[in-house]
Amino acid sequence: MKLVIPMAGLGTRMRPHTWSRPKPLLPLAGRTMLDHILDRFHDLPIQNYVFIVGWLGEQVEAHCERHYDIPTVFVNQERMLGQAHAIWLARDHLEGPLFLMYVDTLFDDVDFSALDQEGLDGIIFTKEVEDPRRFGIVETDSDDYAIRLIEKPDTKENRTVLMGLYYFNDGAWLAEACHELMERDIKTKGEYYLADAVTLMIEQGAKFRTREVGVWKDTGKPETTFETHRYLLEHGCDNSHLAPRPGAVVIPPVFVHPQAIIERSVIGPYVSIERGARVRDSILRDVLVDEDAELEAVLLRQSIVGRWTTLAGAFNEVNLGDNSSVSTATGGINTDEE
Repeated sequence: MKLVIPMAGLGTRMRPHTWSRPKPLLPLAGRTMLDHILDRFHDLPIQNYVFIVGWLGEQVEAHCERHYDIPTVFVNQERMLGQAHAIWLARDHLEGPLFLMYVDTLFDDVDFSALDQEGLDGIIFTKEVEDPRRFGIVETDSDDYAIRLIEKPDTKENRTVLMGLYYFNDGAWLAEACHELMERDIKTKGEYYLADAVTLMIEQGAKFRTREVGVWKDTGKPETTFETHRYLLEHGCDNSHLAPRPGAVVIPPVFVHPQAIIERSVIGPYVSIERGARVRDSILRDVLVDEDAELEAVLLRQSIVGRWTTLAGAFNEVNLGDNSSVSTATGGINTDEE
């Protein structure tokens, strides 16, 4: 069994942070988003990992080599033509059963049993949401088989959305459907989408059932990233009981790296402070502070502070990328991003 993770997108909705780092490597509660996703498959018999990378993909490869001892394949998507195009590029590595998972999706409480049911070609994992228009939806027949997938619908009528996790019994068939999609130039809003490739498979006779997950969190944009961050801290990533900070008040749940420094500050709830960061005379709530950032005399909420950033005397909401410097005391703002 394989795990295929397309992650070649530019991550534009998470800029400025993705100017210098691919979205899968942005930290959440002490680990990268990619790490949290790989954790979800730890107990499954995954034999090969296929990563489809693009922008700054060499950083993903270096991260996996440094932190994992797993059989990996890296496929580069140079042209952003869509999801199905990315999968087709990896066609030589898709034989047999596989999971396909998008990197801005975090899930829990999912049933991975009975994957190889006779007469079933795959499973589409779903979640019901209030507004499906930013995602894709799946339509089913009276026997609960999928009959069509629709990417980014115009209405809210069908709220059963594609949450970015699929199981395919035959990866080669998926690759062939992606190829046919491009040969016939079937696009949705200018791109070749996986949803259209799966619909082609259904038209060719493939049988897919849907299976709802209990928890689905999205990290595609800053506001949903905060929600996912809160969930992670509430479900196993809080280490406030392991890291008492003299001279500081820590309100759980938080993650504080052992090599972070906090002085005369109130931290939490829902704060992560990564390796080498320094926080002094500040109050933080619902904030992500990345490696080696320095904050002094600030009051922040719902803010993301990138690596090597200096923030002093600012009482605002911010979204600062790597190598930024802000000081309201002098009225100067300097951003020098990689």
